[in-house]
Amino acid sequence: QVQLVESGGGLVQAGGSLRLSCTASGSISIRILGWYRQAPGKQRELVAGITSGGTTNYADSVKGRFTISRDNAKNTAYLQMNSLKPEDTAVYYCKGSSWGNPYWGQGTQVTVSS
Repeated sequence: QVQLVESGGGLVQAGGSLRLSCTASGSISIRILGWYRQAPGKQRELVAGITSGGTTNYADSVKGRFTISRDNAKNTAYLQMNSLKPEDTAVYYCKGSSWGNPYWGQGTQVTVSS
């Protein structure tokens, strides 16, 4: 059974940092594609993506502040979030793919206080 498990969320003051982790398991073909977030009353949006070759892309709102990375040996992806702002408050989800099928983690809450 394919599983994506996120961790690392929490409450932080504006200007602070958090590092999210996402570990995939259950399939030899599982590949972590990126991080998304969903704030209350808003649609889920892409925050950062990473290709199999390691190319990254970011939402304009997080460029220069967030960094996505991946440890293939651990089947784990990370999202380093610096200079956090109250508008970054959301549930952050990890998205993966296995044999062309999408999979989502359960989400981790990030709350940034002003």
